[in-house]
Amino acid sequence: MERRDRSSVATFFADESLAAGARVELDEAAAQHARVRRLEVGDALDVTNGRGSIGHGTLERLTRSSAGVSLDSVSEVPRPPELRLFVPVADRERMLWLAEKSAELAVSEWQPVLFHRSASVSPRGQGDAFMRKARARMIGALEQSKGAWLPALGEELSLEDALVRAARTEAERFLLERGGPSLVTKRPRAASAMIGPEGGIEPEERILIVDRHGWLPVSISETTLRFETAAVIAAGVLRGVLSEA
Repeated sequence: MERRDRSSVATFFADESLAAGARVELDEAAAQHARVRRLEVGDALDVTNGRGSIGHGTLERLTRSSAGVSLDSVSEVPRPPELRLFVPVADRERMLWLAEKSAELAVSEWQPVLFHRSASVSPRGQGDAFMRKARARMIGALEQSKGAWLPALGEELSLEDALVRAARTEAERFLLERGGPSLVTKRPRAASAMIGPEGGIEPEERILIVDRHGWLPVSISETTLRFETAAVIAAGVLRGVLSEA
């Protein structure tokens, strides 16, 4: 095996199995990214498949529509402890920003939820076109952060359906809200965090979440945070304690 004595200058995503000695074909978007980065044939780079494998190799070919990479070796990164974010269907651009940060923080699953207040938002992040855009943003963030695991991206669900889905796991379930006990003191082995929409959840929604489905209200701030701010802080806190569990 060829010895790699150069640092990788970039990471690219390829949705396929990776193996030492294999050749990976990158798509037109990746080829364009490589040209923007001024990469040249012979440069060392990494390929992540978002499923725990990171290939280390060399750029063999670069054209306007594709790029070829030869892999020298592959590292297998263990799956991190489960961390699920249940996020509100809300403003489109702010959801896309949160999708990027979720990939950087190695969130396991990103589940959009339709709250009552979601209906009043426009333009909101919803539908097939939005889901494709969110996945593309996650892939870009995964490449930039040199991550190994891409979040699973679920289609939007009603609040009740999302709660039923969450109940199928053994993860501890936290509802972010102002005035609850501190999330920082919790040390679960797996976690789900739900963030409400702008303006907060309706009283009947809170009854459904807390009283009927047993989510624990917790707080990360004495102020009212935007949903994307709360989600990023919660994911960062939980990823840190989950990694230590």
